[in-house]
Amino acid sequence: MQTLNKVFHLQDAHTTVKQELIAALTTFVSLSYILFVNPNILSASGIPKGAAFTVTAIATAIGCFIMGLVANYPVALAPTLGSAAFFAYNVCVGMHVNWQTGLAAVLVASVLFILITVLKLREKVVDAIPKDLKFAISAGIGLFIAFIGLQNGKLIVDNKSSLVGLGSFANHDVWITLFGLVLTVILMSARVPGSIFVGMIITAIFGMVIGQIPMPHGVISTAPSIAPTFGQAVFHLKDINTVQLFMVVLTFLLVTFFDTAGTLIGMTQQAGLVDENGKIPRIGKAFVSDSLAMVEGSILGTAPLGTSVESSAGIAMGGKTGLTAIFVGIFFLIAMIFSPLLSVIPTTVTAPALIIVGVLMAGNLKHINWGDFEIAFPAFLTVVGMPLTYSISDGLALGMIAYPITMVAAKKYKEVSPMMYVLFVIFIIFFLITNMG
Repeated sequence: MQTLNKVFHLQDAHTTVKQELIAALTTFVSLSYILFVNPNILSASGIPKGAAFTVTAIATAIGCFIMGLVANYPVALAPTLGSAAFFAYNVCVGMHVNWQTGLAAVLVASVLFILITVLKLREKVVDAIPKDLKFAISAGIGLFIAFIGLQNGKLIVDNKSSLVGLGSFANHDVWITLFGLVLTVILMSARVPGSIFVGMIITAIFGMVIGQIPMPHGVISTAPSIAPTFGQAVFHLKDINTVQLFMVVLTFLLVTFFDTAGTLIGMTQQAGLVDENGKIPRIGKAFVSDSLAMVEGSILGTAPLGTSVESSAGIAMGGKTGLTAIFVGIFFLIAMIFSPLLSVIPTTVTAPALIIVGVLMAGNLKHINWGDFEIAFPAFLTVVGMPLTYSISDGLALGMIAYPITMVAAKKYKEVSPMMYVLFVIFIIFFLITNMG
């Protein structure tokens, strides 16, 4: 106990081991859906689902250990659905990049992430982006994730005349998704802890009861091997040799930038870690922690890790120190033995989780200054561009290009940072390279 107090400063934070353990369990239950959703998303890229399950558990555990020990924050680091969706649907499926090369791009972005963090460039670049666009990026990713969930759940399908349309209620998958969505919405509205996880479990049982989801062959087994993915990022570094892939690296870097920085700031504010001057203690160590987590995740074989918004559930239960993150990591390691349950968690079961997470991320829309057109227009392009182009990078580029144009036209060019003009040029080049085919 004294050792734990010395390492995590429990007394100074006015917390106890029991309180941190309860907080960690709450965070784990809220975040555990990532064990099933992340493999489902990554499998679209060709990554074996079993290996992705184990990698998700190990990478999350290591990320939590790093955050807990280095920064002493009650924050969990896990693969983010936005980055996973970009990796699988945009890079691998959309650009026809094999997943091994995609992981190499993530590794390069991760190393660059560490470099700019150590050089303190990360804070400078983040500060250069107007806060309205940061909120728009997060909200846009949320809409994109929700759109993928609606597709996976067969609620939204292809339509020749209008591109998309409502799915058929004759499809059993639609009823499974609707059941899970309504149930999860009720649980979320009732403030039930772990609503997303509980909703997934009950929805899977519902699917088995109506005979649309096969019964699992077991509950506990040895975790699937990570051999298919481990080290592939390193082995395929030589493949990062085209301008297109360099732009992929840049996009991973930018998307992770905004996602993790915004979430981390929000979590530290909720945990009461921000001082009276608005400064966040050990924020540099926290940035280093998630940078290191990105590296280990890419080497193991998953999309970039980032600060988990589900950490807010544990913080709400009293989590105040890195011991919470350590306990979360331990829970994820224990969870590896439950891999047989993957067979009963198809995309129709995880679809409601994607939709709900999209709703939560869309909450950032309220922070955008819609009253000033020169800000509202690029923010709007960013938000709607991601789901409508089915590309996070395209939506990001649209907003980054529009912002300097509208601000200059409004004679507010002095409010635009030099970095924004640099990004303006970079994203124009990005469009010319990726959309000239």
